[in-house]
Amino acid sequence: MSPDLLTQVILPVSLFIIMFGMGLSLKIAHFQLVLQAPKAIAIGLFAQMALLPLLAFLIAILFSLPPEIAVGLMIIALAPGGATSNLFTYLAKGDVSLSISLTAVVSLITPFTLPIMVALSMVYFMGDSTSFSLPIIPTLLQLFAITLLPVALGMWVLAHWQRVAQKIERVLKWFSVLFLLLIIVLIVLKNSAQMGAFFAQAGLATLILNISALFIGYQLAKWTKLPQRQATTIGFEVGIQNGTLALVVAGTLIGNEAMMIPAVTYSILMFFSGGLFGWWLQKRG
Repeated sequence: MSPDLLTQVILPVSLFIIMFGMGLSLKIAHFQLVLQAPKAIAIGLFAQMALLPLLAFLIAILFSLPPEIAVGLMIIALAPGGATSNLFTYLAKGDVSLSISLTAVVSLITPFTLPIMVALSMVYFMGDSTSFSLPIIPTLLQLFAITLLPVALGMWVLAHWQRVAQKIERVLKWFSVLFLLLIIVLIVLKNSAQMGAFFAQAGLATLILNISALFIGYQLAKWTKLPQRQATTIGFEVGIQNGTLALVVAGTLIGNEAMMIPAVTYSILMFFSGGLFGWWLQKRG
């Protein structure tokens, strides 16, 4: 499989399908939760959209990551949650409605914030002389086309053909997880000779980011007196990211394979750390 086929066709098309699947699970009630549970939504948004990128920035500096790896770490931190975070929340007996609502709200905001923050990250870590760029307006329009548009289409299908939408959504929920794993396998196979070096460059940084995000999200919710189920949800929403979107931004929109490395390592590690985090929560009762 050629790199262009993977980054220019398969990744964006698959992200469109995944976001369509997310739209199939969204109702207006999920957005009304913003008004019904404003504290939980606000804390989740603050943790995911402010604390997580700040944490990634500090880790990139602390580890003196290579510029492209540092930008890749920022990209995965700036991505929203996704079907995987919703799945982990369900398995850990968290608040699934809150999880879906947070994923939806962050996914609506991300096309506007991610291009700006990634562009700033590229300037900071790579300087003005870099041959790679991320034009903000074209990127915003591309993200709109492959994220917000399919979500809106999915919501429209759910509103008009609910039973059909529910059947398709169940399939696409698992597709999103399995496809991310498949893409990771393809990238690992394609770069098998360099994977040891990739993990040496980004593995520890992404592991620390992932574990810190899970616990910071959870502890912030507990410190602010949110119920256990909501704290569980916020932990997963902050710690489990949409790896497919991060791969699209790094590989498709920017066209830099090195920037994909943190998304690959993070996406591999988050399944293990997310499972252990859920087990730890269950033991705590």
